[in-house]
Amino acid sequence: MSKKLEGKVAIITGGASGIGEATARQFAIHGARMIVIADIQDELGQKVVESIGSHKCTYMHCDVTDEDQVKNLVQTTVQNHGRLDIMFSNAGTFSNSPQTVVELDLAALDRLFAINVRGMAACVKHAARAMVELNIRGSIVCTASTCARSGGDSLTDYHMSKHAVVGLVRSASKQLGVHGIRVNSVSPAAVGTPLLCRYLGMEAEEAEQVFEPLTSLKGVALKAKHIADAVVFLASLDSELITGHDLVVDAGALLK
Repeated sequence: MSKKLEGKVAIITGGASGIGEATARQFAIHGARMIVIADIQDELGQKVVESIGSHKCTYMHCDVTDEDQVKNLVQTTVQNHGRLDIMFSNAGTFSNSPQTVVELDLAALDRLFAINVRGMAACVKHAARAMVELNIRGSIVCTASTCARSGGDSLTDYHMSKHAVVGLVRSASKQLGVHGIRVNSVSPAAVGTPLLCRYLGMEAEEAEQVFEPLTSLKGVALKAKHIADAVVFLASLDSELITGHDLVVDAGALLK
């Protein structure tokens, strides 16, 4: 296998489980020199580091709703490893209630936006500052969602937040292109991650059985690794001239 990320230093927020964990493993396979996993799930994060190997993976506690913690995450990564080539801003959450418009709980919306939008913006901001200062032609990838391309019967705040992520990516890519920094997003359809399975009260296999009929591409189940492979593509020089793009990985769900 070609080492698409040979020598790169990467940060992955929300890297202790789900899509973030799968991406950390793919980054390691593709030769990343150091992967910094950032999360609030300390025990899970340390287990991922032990599994990948502490020689090329480390863990930092980081709550992305606290900009100072995000700033410290980036600065510590640069101090310890000399550079930052890739920021995968992946930390996110779901609505805690159906959240229809007429019953919108604005306090709950604020909590969700603090992670999905404000936290995402903080990660892009501080990664970009480091890359500009170090004159690194880096890659920033954000996790959006197919919900960024549609409305919903419920989960209004979640749909809104993922639309905001795509707006952030488009603006950041336009502003940072002069520095050679690419900014893109990946938009998965529903994937049986631990977070989503807890929300639905299902096991992963059960969730996959529920999600598979919602897609157009039959005979396969969308998994976290499929999203991770897309992130590797966006982080590597395979996508050298791609910026401001939202890459949908949905097994044709949006075609339904």
